[in-house]
Amino acid sequence: MSESNNEQSPNEVIKASMGSSFSRKSFLKYAGTTAAAAATFGMVGCDDDDPVGPEMPDMVNLGSGDIGILNYAFALEQLEAAFYIEVTNAGTFDGDDAAFMEDIRDHEIAHRQFLGAVIDSIDSDARIPALTPNFDSIDFGDRDNVLATAQVLEDTGVSAYNGAAHLISNSAAGEVYLLQAGKIVSVEARHAAAIRSMINPGSADFAADGLIGDNALDLAASPADVLAAAGGFIENDIDASGLPQPQVELRPITFG
Repeated sequence: MSESNNEQSPNEVIKASMGSSFSRKSFLKYAGTTAAAAATFGMVGCDDDDPVGPEMPDMVNLGSGDIGILNYAFALEQLEAAFYIEVTNAGTFDGDDAAFMEDIRDHEIAHRQFLGAVIDSIDSDARIPALTPNFDSIDFGDRDNVLATAQVLEDTGVSAYNGAAHLISNSAAGEVYLLQAGKIVSVEARHAAAIRSMINPGSADFAADGLIGDNALDLAASPADVLAAAGGFIENDIDASGLPQPQVELRPITFG
């Protein structure tokens, strides 16, 4: 595998993003990049319907170690970004709801771009290219269907980050990856709470009591369970056999 010629180390790339805004106007800054730096990373532009790389082969191997975990997160962010791009293109929402969906879309695109840039900075050959989503089961013209799917995707994303965090290596770079994963999962949790409030306004559903354990900690899911659950929304088969294996018992999840 060839190393990236980027002059920035993985730590520098990630640290550059700390404290950046998630606003629609500045989401590329979250990845610690200017337009020139984005070109250096081989990143795509900011258009809502941008692909993230060459067409994906039928079988996707995430790799191993921290690269594998980063690719795993990158795959999930690709899925979420693709979903919200479809949502905003469908025009089902209006007013504040439409603006909120645009914000979530841009957050997910920023996460996708950021993770792709980090992987490229480590090994440009290791980054998985664009997944092919399959949203045939979703009626993007149906507000309730879209929100129910969004809730599942956000809840699953939170559980995925929680379940993968302890698999990151105990190294200086791993500590920085873990910090950034924590910053991403907190945004995903905000999405999940807001989606619940859209589904049932004025309720306490945003607290997601069913997903919080007796110890007041959010529940976690293993990569195997997450990928099995998300498989219906992804055309490609994903090989996660090289990922570190969970060292703790995690909660099985299913879509629906």
